[in-house]
Amino acid sequence: MKLQATVLSCALAVLASGCAQTPPALQPSQAELPLLTLQAAGTQQYECRGAANGPQWTFVAPEADLYDATGERVGHHFAGPTWELRDGSRVTATVSARHQPKGADSIPWLLLAARHADTPDKLSAVTSIQRLDTVGGAAPAQGCTSATIGAVTRVPYAARYVFFARRGA
Repeated sequence: MKLQATVLSCALAVLASGCAQTPPALQPSQAELPLLTLQAAGTQQYECRGAANGPQWTFVAPEADLYDATGERVGHHFAGPTWELRDGSRVTATVSARHQPKGADSIPWLLLAARHADTPDKLSAVTSIQRLDTVGGAAPAQGCTSATIGAVTRVPYAARYVFFARRGA
């Protein structure tokens, strides 16, 4: 219950903060237009793993619910990264560019290039995805030691995802 309250608080913080200006590096092509905007509220999962410079928290996957402008849950965001709507349509993507927002506790803003399955659906026209206005989600600064290798932690986060499609698609 505490996690749900924290995630909800993060999502409300994103909505209350308004939309900051998107850095130029995260702008999609001028041939693309916004198709869909969704709010995400969930967690970023990290695992404590050994590394050359000592144990560190390593990103594993996101787990978040997706909400439309009315607050209705319309989908889910998970490993891949993948965004899946309730009707079964889905899109995966790879990171093209990133921008670190102010505040060490927030995950980077991203521009992602969409990859698709061969099935036509609601998200099949998506060419780019932005992750913006992030709140929380950054890996913990402490707690990963040689004694805790293999431990998993989930850090609450919220973000705004904007899905773009080519003009005329």
